[in-house]
Amino acid sequence: MIYCTIFVYEVLIKNHIMGEQKVSLVEDQKQMQKFVKSLLNDVEALDYMLKNNLFETGINRIGAEQEMVMVDKNNFKPSLIAMEALEKMTHYPWVETELAKFNLETNLDPRVFEKDCFAQLEKENTEKLDKIQEVLDEMNTSIVLTGILPTLRKYHLEMENLTPKKRYFALMEALNKQRIGESYELRIMGIDELLVKHSSPLLEASNTSFQVHLQVSPDDFVKMYNIAQALAGPMMAISANSSVVFGKRLWHETRIALFQQSLDTRTSHDHMRERSPRVIFGRDWLHESIMEIYKEDIARFRVLLSSDVEEDSLAKLKNGEIPKLRALQVHNSTVYRWNRPCYGISENGKPHLRIENRILPSGPTVIDEVANACFWLGCMIGMGLETDDIREKMSFVDARDNFGKAAKFGIDSKFTWFYDRKISAEDLIFELLPIARKGLESKNIDKDDIDKYLSIIQARAEKNMTGARWLLRGFTKLAEKSNPDEALSVLTATMIQNQRSNKPVHEWDLPNFNDFKMYRPSHLKVSEFMLTDLTTVQKDDIVDLVAELMEWNTIRYTPVEDSKGKLIGLVTARLLLRHYMRCKQSNSKKVTLVSEIMIQNPITVTQETNIMEAMKIMTDNKIGCLPVVQGDELVGLISEKEFLKISASLFERI
Repeated sequence: MIYCTIFVYEVLIKNHIMGEQKVSLVEDQKQMQKFVKSLLNDVEALDYMLKNNLFETGINRIGAEQEMVMVDKNNFKPSLIAMEALEKMTHYPWVETELAKFNLETNLDPRVFEKDCFAQLEKENTEKLDKIQEVLDEMNTSIVLTGILPTLRKYHLEMENLTPKKRYFALMEALNKQRIGESYELRIMGIDELLVKHSSPLLEASNTSFQVHLQVSPDDFVKMYNIAQALAGPMMAISANSSVVFGKRLWHETRIALFQQSLDTRTSHDHMRERSPRVIFGRDWLHESIMEIYKEDIARFRVLLSSDVEEDSLAKLKNGEIPKLRALQVHNSTVYRWNRPCYGISENGKPHLRIENRILPSGPTVIDEVANACFWLGCMIGMGLETDDIREKMSFVDARDNFGKAAKFGIDSKFTWFYDRKISAEDLIFELLPIARKGLESKNIDKDDIDKYLSIIQARAEKNMTGARWLLRGFTKLAEKSNPDEALSVLTATMIQNQRSNKPVHEWDLPNFNDFKMYRPSHLKVSEFMLTDLTTVQKDDIVDLVAELMEWNTIRYTPVEDSKGKLIGLVTARLLLRHYMRCKQSNSKKVTLVSEIMIQNPITVTQETNIMEAMKIMTDNKIGCLPVVQGDELVGLISEKEFLKISASLFERI
């Protein structure tokens, strides 16, 4: 039975894949039937081309796509200027929008996999980023290369920050139609825990990546795709770069969990029927051909979007022409596989097949990204030379499990490798390096380039220092001496400085506050500083319990909430002192409840309240703390203690 769900992913409507063709929601049966007919037509045409050897062979090309985040130079928060920036870059056809106003993407030229291709890839990417940065300098904005921007906040992902293009509005509409419940939910456990609801599907815009393509021949596709799946775990471990999200230390590559959870259309059921998420690693090895993937995706995931498909693929083939397979490309792009099969037509007019690696995050630097690409591509070719069928050496379940472990634990992962052997991520990287070198040498890659890029991978493993590890260590160090907002701002400022030097991440020093001397919190919101790990009581608790809790936790304020989390009062240290003085004077031993002494209807603020406004409220009302609420629900607490932290940190740098 077909698993019916509603989904769309922005890749399907990017100009470099689809041109300017119109993509729309499927809302009536005739539209659906027409598109499905075109889709089945494309499948049949692809099968015909495979069986009749119409594909380009004997050449490997590589390519890449660079996603990036833009931040304001003053506060290192997202800069929402994508449309304005593109107006200034109309002469750069290789730069384009992404889903959110704070993202851009560049397309790097495809090139033959040989000689100095990696040096040229680094040179091209650096030059294009420099050209973009020159324009952004005029707009007080900087580029950041990272899997997820540390300073990104939930309020940056509201619908008003969606890139104002029809195709993106179609995406949002489709995602909202498939949503079950009132909100999107994220549950991710790392060192810290992220448990958050959000009203917008724009959560997916948090992720940025460096997507690498490898062209392969149809005869080799099954073998090479399976190798890519096996390599997913170690590649994730050595390249992870998104471990700090919304001020929480989570997975080493939180992109994986965030993307799957933000677009997972499934819900809980009483029955144990299996349903696949649209963000998927895969269910099994490939066995016969690329057709298995396309057929599985059509069978499992119902069509939602259609396009203005006008070509008859089979008719084109009969006329000796090569079809673009528009419908198949649309549907293929609505199923997010971490290793994605791609169909395209080369400049010589011949069709080709590619494997797109979507595992690699953006950053930490261009040289790190190219090193990741070099290592992956070398391993792909090298392992292909050594292994006829990887299915004989390891199970698919282990390959998938390795990928999940690597996303969570990065370079600290323990894998199950060939013939059920247990091995650490570092040791496996050391084993794969000579295989990668052999693969690169077989493609006549310049020796100096092989040494340059593989030495970066080796050094990362030796020093146990990836982008994810640097972020975790840096944030922990900074957060011990400052508020989370300042720590994240300094972290991001340091990342930008290091990226401009193009120094690989294993050579980075940990950040310090001197890296961002101009930190100014006056424009910030209460959400950046409030305490969320709260000690609370209820109105029927005895006062003695409150006194003990406040002493144990060294706190001066305790919110009172009901069983549903609604704020109903506040107990302060001063109130407790007055209570016990009265009891001593009257020699009373009466059991007193919290409801008898608490401040009812305390003054509150919201997460969106400006930090200076909050300080003024406290000063004007001569109070030492403010509960933070969302509606009636207690979500945090801000006190004079948090303001003193801000002041102390600023005074230290005067």
